[in-house]
Amino acid sequence: MRLRRVALTGPSRKEDRNNIRARLCVAACPTSHHHKHRGARDPRLFSLRFSPQLRRRLPATPPAAAMEADLEEMPFDLDFHPSSPLVATSLITGELHLYRYAAESQPERLFAVKAHEESCRAVRFVDSGKVILSGSADRSIVATDVETGKSIARLEDAHEDGINRLVCLTENMVATGDDEGCIKVWDTRERTCCNSFHTHEDYISDMTYVSDTNQILATSGDGTLSVNNLRRNKVKFQSEFSEDELLSLVIMKNGKKVVCGTPSGALLLYSWGYFQDCSDRFLGHTQSVDTMLKLDEETLISGASDGVIRLVGILPNRIIQPLAEHSEYPIEAIALSNDRKYLGSISHDKILKLWDLQELMNGPQVVQGGESVRAGSDDSDDDEMDVDMEPSSLKRSRSGKKGKGGSSNRPASDFFADL
Repeated sequence: MRLRRVALTGPSRKEDRNNIRARLCVAACPTSHHHKHRGARDPRLFSLRFSPQLRRRLPATPPAAAMEADLEEMPFDLDFHPSSPLVATSLITGELHLYRYAAESQPERLFAVKAHEESCRAVRFVDSGKVILSGSADRSIVATDVETGKSIARLEDAHEDGINRLVCLTENMVATGDDEGCIKVWDTRERTCCNSFHTHEDYISDMTYVSDTNQILATSGDGTLSVNNLRRNKVKFQSEFSEDELLSLVIMKNGKKVVCGTPSGALLLYSWGYFQDCSDRFLGHTQSVDTMLKLDEETLISGASDGVIRLVGILPNRIIQPLAEHSEYPIEAIALSNDRKYLGSISHDKILKLWDLQELMNGPQVVQGGESVRAGSDDSDDDEMDVDMEPSSLKRSRSGKKGKGGSSNRPASDFFADL
């Protein structure tokens, strides 16, 4: 039986850790230098991160970003417009920035607005790109008009704790996760909170939506992965507590595998339907895997706390190639443009970088195996995705946490009335 980890006192939630990192970043960056030199170092150090065999096949210097924008403050999140060359970023100051980008020119800032009183941690385009939704540590959700930059709706006290994550589910539904593990689902047409899951005991670090089965997968600082069924209004599965916090997640292999990033650098692979414990551990990263995005069913792109963006293969598990180095500081978020031409990244160096994805992918492939540890015999790459399967080993009662695994259907304010 696996015992639950007892959290130590001190900063444990995402922004607390990031504030510490930000102070370290400011202390390390000489203020007299131009912003392009913040965090600058010998580019040859990029190749020194890898083994001598890989070093000989790496470029002498890392590729340069196609475009850069100085954000002036530390960013938390970014999102690309679904159809136009626009990218939004959220900052620790509570500001929301919108940029227009074009090839062979630097991004043009269209507006910078003070959307929140405290740090703006999450940002997403909604309503076909007409509106930007943002979530904050001040517990509010704000809707900002893309054309004017003006706030068109605000929901104060949307959560009881600071909002850490915001994802789009459908054209009319979004989900938010907070610092204490609560997930809320909002229906913009009905203008209400239609689901509320109190599954986790620490901050929600990442979420993704499975449209075929109407489920939200979430990772948390409590070290667990949960599967939340919106149709049945209940938590279908929750994994055992892992040795690490779970920081990021993507669904791979046509829905058969769920991959989670951890502070130790290990990628945990869960087989669909067998969420009690991970089936594989891939130890290819040397530092924390803070953010990931899915490129295709076989490969993902990871952003780590060493500042390196990597192309990672799943089953077989391998580091295919380092794509780029944002800076020497942790990468906070990465995203793909709507045409998949540009990869956006933000880090504690306060710079938004847009990379030509095709140029990065055309770099030399230097496959690095890493160590893969199989955790159980129930794993199979041929596992079919069956969301209704409930193995007897997973039928664990959570009735002891009354009110912790359920959902509520309570109307919220008419925050979405103007959307």
